[in-house]
Formats: sequence, structure tokens, C-alpha cells
Amino acid sequence: MSVSEKMILSAGIIVVRKEEGGWQYLFLRAFRSWDFPKGETQAGESPLETAVRETREETGIVELRFDWGEVSRATEPYNRGKKIARYYLARTSADQVVFSVNPEIGGPEHHSTRRSAALSTTNTAGSPVPKSSDWRPTGFCR
Repeated sequence: MSVSEKMILSAGIIVVRKEEGGWQYLFLRAFRSWDFPKGETQAGESPLETAVRETREETGIVELRFDWGEVSRATEPYNRGKKIARYYLARTSADQVVFSVNPEIGGPEHHSTRRSAALSTTNTAGSPVPKSSDWRPTGFCR
């Protein structure tokens, strides 16, 4: 990447919910890809503010608790080395996801959700997530 090219920063939240069988991670589907809620930071916005805004916009979830602190982990560069994503871990008790219309595309960004006890280190969109061992909430919940 040349000096004139700027690294694009996205921020998102790995949303977890305690269910009867243990912790469940929330995944969002866009076409054939699964990912976490995230988006590019806007001018004057901190990565945490971006992560909360994007999660609210993409899922309708407003109740997020940062039981493990407001720390984040960054991915390795992806998208031909031009982009990184910073993820936070937050807990919610919300069980319903509501997709809102993104005015830029005229519809929701995502089409379905799934909750899973498994956290892969690469989603099917090809953008990496931090090592899964960094995000195990077991034993850390208050």
C-alpha cells in the first residue's frame, strides 16, 4: 500500500447471549456470507461509537453490556491489505433481531441471522476475526 492510500477502519461487536446450552454468538447473513455487525468509522466517531451504532442499525439491538470492559481486538489487514476491523465483545439479553433499511442500498444489509456456540476465526465473507480464544466469555461474565 502506498503512503497516499489510507487504511480503512471498520468497527463492530461480537454479540453474545447466554442461553440454556451456554454462550451463543450472533451472526448476520448477507447473501452467502456470515459476519458480525460492523461498519466503517465516520469522521469524529470513535471505534466503539461506530461499533454500537452499526450494531443498532444492523440488528435493532440497543441493549449491549460490555461486561468484559470496552477493550477491542483488531483483525489482520484484509481486502487486499486496505482494511482492518476492530471488534468489541458485548452481552445482550435481546432475542430478536430487527433489520432496518439501509438508505444507501434501499433495503436491509442482512437477510437472516443465526446463533452459534462456535466462533470461527474466518467468516465466510473472508474478513478475519480475532483469534476465537480471545473471545470466550465463559468465566468472565458478571
